Amino acid sequence: MALRPLDNAMPITAERPKKHAKIAISAHKEKQQPDLGVNDENRVPLPPTAEAAVADASIDYIPSENLKPFQDPNSKIQGLVGGLESKDWLKVCESLNDVRRFALYHSGLLQPILEKVLLVMVKSIKNPRSALCKTSIMAASDIFNAFGENLLESASDAFSQLLLQLLLKASQDKKFVCEEADKALLSMVKSMAPLSLLQKLGAYGGHSNPRVRAKAAVSISNCVSKMDLKSMEEFGLAALIQMASKLLNDKLPEAREAARGVALSLHRAITENEEEKQEFWQNFCQSNLPAIHALAMVKLVSSL
Repeated sequence: MALRPLDNAMPITAERPKKHAKIAISAHKEKQQPDLGVNDENRVPLPPTAEAAVADASIDYIPSENLKPFQDPNSKIQGLVGGLESKDWLKVCESLNDVRRFALYHSGLLQPILEKVLLVMVKSIKNPRSALCKTSIMAASDIFNAFGENLLESASDAFSQLLLQLLLKASQDKKFVCEEADKALLSMVKSMAPLSLLQKLGAYGGHSNPRVRAKAAVSISNCVSKMDLKSMEEFGLAALIQMASKLLNDKLPEAREAARGVALSLHRAITENEEEKQEFWQNFCQSNLPAIHALAMVKLVSSL
């Protein structure tokens, strides 16, 4: 028997599908993070903590005393530049450690390509990847110790670029990079003739960035402490006291402390053979500085 339809039955309508596909589509449209082994400058950067974790897992920071000479350095040197220019940042780090080994044990083979190596190091120090940056700074320390004064003669322009990058990295907030840059700057001062280096550093004593200025002031003070009176005279006694006076009024305590070091080194050198040391120092300051700054310099020395 057929069923009779209900008189008041509601018409049956098709249920409209729910909209839930749009979210899935937009998720698939997002650009995925490239593989960490590819040095892609256009990739979305990882958070610093994540990047540091990857770097620490991949890189060994080898102390200089643990590096070993090559068994066949003549063969190894052939592929060094290619490794440094690789797009694989891990390969670049490996090649930078090879640079360190060449600097320490086979410096004669590294000499002909030294300027090219320094320019690659400058690029690596600029790289936002901390592991690559630190490894390059460590290479800078070993190169300073190996070549010293020769860097200013054979690769002067590249050295100037490297010096600026070290000052910038020593001024930043990332502690383990900052500390490594400080070590490299100290190695630089120890390995080079102070007068030649001071002529390079002098310009950065007036840098617009106060933190760079302070780091430069520390290296300037370390240079001046190694100089005798003849070297100071060659650089310019007036220029030295004026530089120290300006830094003595700097906003950062690190710069002011370095300025005191410059003033004391200068005072010892120019008054060494003078009977009336205080009077001689006072006359020297008054001859080269405005009255208020000269008074500050006289008080600085008399208080010690």
